[in-house]
Amino acid sequence: MKISIISLFPEVFPAYLNSSILGRAQEKGLVEVEYVALRNFGKGAHRSVDDRPFGGGKGQVIQCEPVLKAIRSIRKEDSQVYLLAPSGCLFKQKKAHEMAQCSHLILLCGHYEGFDYRIEEYCDGILSIGDYVLSGGELAAMVITDAVVRLLPGVISEGSTEEESFENGLLEYPQYTQPAIFEGKEVPEVLRSGNHAKIHAYRQEQSLLRTKKMRPDLYQDYQKRE
Repeated sequence: MKISIISLFPEVFPAYLNSSILGRAQEKGLVEVEYVALRNFGKGAHRSVDDRPFGGGKGQVIQCEPVLKAIRSIRKEDSQVYLLAPSGCLFKQKKAHEMAQCSHLILLCGHYEGFDYRIEEYCDGILSIGDYVLSGGELAAMVITDAVVRLLPGVISEGSTEEESFENGLLEYPQYTQPAIFEGKEVPEVLRSGNHAKIHAYRQEQSLLRTKKMRPDLYQDYQKRE
């Protein structure tokens, strides 16, 4: 897989995306991540990529021409282009699985007051990572890249993602490690019993309880499916 990130600030990505699991995935050749500087496609001596909005209002809007030049410089027949914006569809684990099947993803990071609306017509989707506004799409691009890459074959141990939060529609069960007792707080006895059937049942129960408490919306959806 190849992931291309178009941004006004490409220098912010390597520190995170070249480390830990994502860094090792690139070293193994499981994924290629490239950063495309939008400013390189700007106009004039200052490489301008934005202008004032029609109809008035504060801030600047990113123009169509530099964005489309950037996209067309890297887009292939099998590329999928996603614009990142708070107005997009909420990015969820199911979407991460879908995107992990693609051979080339292009993530378009916004800034200022966002993009000229007409740019959306050249994209395969608009994604948001939550109901809040960030200074730009760079953090969203890192979140999506992380979520997608870890699902690629060979990136993490086989089976490691199967019991994680959202994989079965529920939050993951609580995890514990040594020591067995810390400041009077004890690891549940069942987890130290060695009885795998009881441990599995306990974890399933805790997963349900935690989802019901922390994410009642997910719990209701799960109940409807059962």
